[in-house]
Amino acid sequence: MWLFVLICLVVLLAVGLDLFPKLYPPFGGKPSPEDMKRYRQSPNYKGTKFQYPVETKMFKPSPGSWITAFREYVQRKPQLKPDRPLPQVNLTRQMIEELRDDTAVWFGHSSLFLQMGGVRLLLDPMFSISSSPIGGSKRFSGLPFGNLNEFPPIDALVLSHDHYDHLDYGTIRHLKDRVGRFIGPLGIRCHLERWGVAPGQIEETDWWEELELQGVRLACTPARHFSGRALFKQGGGGLWCSWVLTTPKTRVYFSGDSGYGPHFKEIGEKYGPFDLTLMECGQYDDRWWDIHMLPEQTARAHLDVRGNVLLPIHWGAFSLAMHSWYDPVRRLTEEAKQRGIPLATPKIGEPVQIGSSDYPTEAWWKLAGSTRNAPGFRGARPSSTMK
Repeated sequence: MWLFVLICLVVLLAVGLDLFPKLYPPFGGKPSPEDMKRYRQSPNYKGTKFQYPVETKMFKPSPGSWITAFREYVQRKPQLKPDRPLPQVNLTRQMIEELRDDTAVWFGHSSLFLQMGGVRLLLDPMFSISSSPIGGSKRFSGLPFGNLNEFPPIDALVLSHDHYDHLDYGTIRHLKDRVGRFIGPLGIRCHLERWGVAPGQIEETDWWEELELQGVRLACTPARHFSGRALFKQGGGGLWCSWVLTTPKTRVYFSGDSGYGPHFKEIGEKYGPFDLTLMECGQYDDRWWDIHMLPEQTARAHLDVRGNVLLPIHWGAFSLAMHSWYDPVRRLTEEAKQRGIPLATPKIGEPVQIGSSDYPTEAWWKLAGSTRNAPGFRGARPSSTMK
């Protein structure tokens, strides 16, 4: 009898785990047979999934690494969150509509508003309070606008990949009726369509493919990362990418999520130099440096793509790794100074005029709470993995 009950429970659990992602919209959708046929034709699709040309591991185990990781998460040594809300520049719809120059506005993590040639873009907008629909890290502070209705109509929403902290169900649902086009790498379509975006508004691209939007040229370029929204299995989703965005006057590079790799030099040779680079610099660890850069690597990648001003992203909103919340910008500031890289450090919501020599450089994170030196731990070890 007990054995029968146990078997029934196991069966029900297995069925439930299979049905839950299908019934819960934030997990997204699955590509159609027609989409899969196209994806398999991509030169970046190898075997059963998309792959970066150089061997890339999501996690690099080493002797004792699992024990070390568990100990760090239990002990919580670093200052994972600021002591108080981060300073922000409040935005209103009128302020956004009155912008005339080419401008970038950072909202924390990798979410940005970008205006180029009068075209309004949102890059990886993620405005939810949590970094994932189940058990995610909570946002450090509120957003610099009252609600998403503060945004004027957006010409295009540009996505780098399908991870929860970059492609957010709640944000898409709120914005979809005020966005003209949705542009992303191969594999984005199924999620957007499930969430109510009209198929005709969605454009998927492969690496090195280009498209034009009202005078802005967008090139889908490589990144060293992975994708997927499955509940337990990592990887196996759509493609991931970085973006080159150019007009006759302005050139911007958006790294998306990426580990350091040879693609940065390729992009710099083909599309550089750039007036502004929006470069990942946070959520790193020695155990997964293939897929997320250390801050020192961020500086190197900026030079590889032939960037001028560097605006660091992928920090300042969520704690997704075991380094102090301010460690990315602290380390990158030191590295940029040594390498002579102009570094823009805007507050959340503070406009940055692209191409101007006058950009924000205040070390505002020092005012957001103690920036004590955390005890030594694997996640913040300097550059032992730099090769």
